[in-house]
Amino acid sequence: MNKYPLYQIDAFAEKPFTGNPAAVVIFDEWPDIKTMQHIAMENNLSETAFLVKRNDVYCVRYFTPTVEVELCGHATLASGYVLFNFYGLKETITLRTMTKGDLFIEKSGDQIILDFPADKFYPAEIPAHTIEALKIKPTEAYWGMNDLLLVYENEQQIIDINPNFDLLNKVRSRGVCVTAPGDQVDFVSRFFAPQSGINEDPVTGSAHTTLIPYWSDRLWKFKMVARQLSKRGGTLYCEMKDERVNIGGKAIHYLTGEISV
Repeated sequence: MNKYPLYQIDAFAEKPFTGNPAAVVIFDEWPDIKTMQHIAMENNLSETAFLVKRNDVYCVRYFTPTVEVELCGHATLASGYVLFNFYGLKETITLRTMTKGDLFIEKSGDQIILDFPADKFYPAEIPAHTIEALKIKPTEAYWGMNDLLLVYENEQQIIDINPNFDLLNKVRSRGVCVTAPGDQVDFVSRFFAPQSGINEDPVTGSAHTTLIPYWSDRLWKFKMVARQLSKRGGTLYCEMKDERVNIGGKAIHYLTGEISV
């Protein structure tokens, strides 16, 4: 049985016990997929990031407790925090994904900045069972590469949504993101992903690859502040940069441990 370090970091967190907790596990070589899925299930967090160093980059894979996903923002931010604070990295970090290309992570003051490719999205018909599941009808709907994006008129509507997750699970996507203009920030959102084993994700960095280009165009702004209105809550500092987006946030170290596999 081998031992490996495990770190748990609250990402997009302004104070302890907020933001989105992610686990980060660093291997010398990839274990089999079944082992990674079992570790993610045992961690029972919305995401576990697995890293393996290859020359000057770290290859990354992301797992929820039930499935592997292509991209995860908060687990990427948590990975950056671990590499900057526990592995002595100081320059820009490159994380290499299997399907989304290279992701870049920088440190700026007390923030970690993620450089991700912007999502492409297009108008969609609003599925009838989705309206039934959310009980409040959106004004616009879009399909992104992975998620369904639904736009509402105001922040209170986002707060009031109380989904029927059995119905929402029928949407053929990774998850459903709901968003509206914010009262104190530029825009707010929530993210539901029963399809991926997470009824409501606390803070979803990857969803902002769709949200940032949408709100940048609508608000005529390149730099914005966003808030995800989950129970834990999280703040994201957003910037539109051509075909890519910057997603910034703070992180808090919660736990360092060791797993035996």
